[in-house]
Amino acid sequence: MNRREFLSTLAAASAAGFPLLRSEALAAPARQPAAPYELPRFGTVHFLHFTDSHAQLLPLHYREPEVNLGLGAAKGRPPHLVGERLLKHFGLQARTAEAHAFTCLDFTRAAARYGRVGGFAHLATLIKRLRASRPGALLLDGGDTWQGSGLSLWTRGQDMVDACKLLGVDVMTGHWEFTYGAERVQEVLAQDFKGRVDFVAQNVKTADFGDPVFPPYVLRELNGVPVAIIGQAFPYTPIANPRYLVPEWTFGIQEENLQQVIEEARGKGAQVIVLLSHNGMDVDLKLASRVRGLDAILGGHTHDGVPRPLLVKNAGGQTLVTNAGSNGKFLGVLDFEVKGGKVTDFRYRLLPVFANLLPADPEMAALISRLRAPHEEKLGEKLAVTEGLLYRRGNFNGTFDQVLLDALMAEKNAEIALSPGFRWGTTLLPGQDITMEDVLDQTAITYPYTTVSTLTGAQLKAILEDVSDNLFNPDPYLQQGGDMVRVGGLSYACDPTAGVGHRIQDLRLGGKPLEAGKRYKVAGWAPVSEEAREAGGEPIWDVVARYLRGQKTLEARRPYLPKLLNVAGNPGLAR
Repeated sequence: MNRREFLSTLAAASAAGFPLLRSEALAAPARQPAAPYELPRFGTVHFLHFTDSHAQLLPLHYREPEVNLGLGAAKGRPPHLVGERLLKHFGLQARTAEAHAFTCLDFTRAAARYGRVGGFAHLATLIKRLRASRPGALLLDGGDTWQGSGLSLWTRGQDMVDACKLLGVDVMTGHWEFTYGAERVQEVLAQDFKGRVDFVAQNVKTADFGDPVFPPYVLRELNGVPVAIIGQAFPYTPIANPRYLVPEWTFGIQEENLQQVIEEARGKGAQVIVLLSHNGMDVDLKLASRVRGLDAILGGHTHDGVPRPLLVKNAGGQTLVTNAGSNGKFLGVLDFEVKGGKVTDFRYRLLPVFANLLPADPEMAALISRLRAPHEEKLGEKLAVTEGLLYRRGNFNGTFDQVLLDALMAEKNAEIALSPGFRWGTTLLPGQDITMEDVLDQTAITYPYTTVSTLTGAQLKAILEDVSDNLFNPDPYLQQGGDMVRVGGLSYACDPTAGVGHRIQDLRLGGKPLEAGKRYKVAGWAPVSEEAREAGGEPIWDVVARYLRGQKTLEARRPYLPKLLNVAGNPGLAR
């Protein structure tokens, strides 16, 4: 980044609500790493927040979506803004570092220009700087931390547990953590987190008597101010992921219980109460309108990088709702001024973590090297070279999704392939090697089994209808996570504005209409049933790796986007 680009970045930062730098800092060389991250201290209570890092310890590329449709009341409202509409809404300047961080615009060129983002060693440096200016600041981890890489899968999340302890995490909630099983979660809490990290979740109970599995909240005193951090784990964990991994626990939103917990914390003297949430932003917005007494919701799950919080009114006043992106790409900084026992003002910044503007913290870098050393050879195996941009995030297929689907159809000799609408997964630029690590970044789960089955046309339509309702149901409380199931071989039309059972139309295979009663050979992966676990299909990463070794050079993929109906002009659609 040269001086002109650096000054352009500062202009965009100020428009986005970032503080302007001191005048003398403007004369500093463009390579000066500290300046963009100098945030003047405000108030007395400070929270640092990251979420959905998905086990990514190293700097990476991560492309934001070009399709993130909002419908009804959510239309035109964050987080359902993409591309230029997002820039305009938040006053961000195009063709700047911030535009690259928050949008998919001109991604390949911008990624080459601004470099990689995230990386725990760079994040550690930023956290230490902010804590130095904000004594007592609490570091909150919104979950989806222990899953998303081959290294984390092979160590059962221990790599991320060790990294988070060194990072200085104070409070955490969870989602994908539970896919290592209840016993493993409890083991970490007893052996690694005890006396160091509070794992909180007010909405996880035992299935027999409804007893809390985890503490619902933690009370801390920050600079003389009592504060409460309440945990909200992903409400639909046993639906979106295998129930057999947490058979004795129940989840859910549990709105009434949350209200009781808020009142209990207030009764114990808490002057500031925040919800550390893994609901997803739409759910958090609804929740904030119905629950009283929360000063802020620090949210995750949907990977939405939202530059400024939304203010949501409710019967008790108002609640700030935030979402801090994913993959270690952002760090949220929330400062509260507290007077007379209540919050009177705040400042919030969502800082993109640019690895070339923040030096790596030596201690964290050394830990990461030690963790990776035994596995470097396997992770580094070069499978192919990509000629096109490979990414996942978006309501419908991404190019890396397309690779997974093509591999399933080719290796399993299937007419059709289905792949889950997972939001995690790193991005590769044209010309990069595709390594085994990159494949695992898209597939590393504890239920990786591939399946081959015969389904009727009617069953395929029912699957697509069910998943589309999870995504497009107008009631956020009925949106159960993930983006649209990715399809290979099939084409279809989708009307997100239609009612249940009527969103999917004109299903075709090879240009011919799908027949409701005809059976088709379908390959898939990541089944949640116990029967699929017992069948023990080949792990998806082996299928994809074998396919890529045969390709050697992977031609640019164009992701399949269904014909979308009644969404023309929707600001959640960049195409």
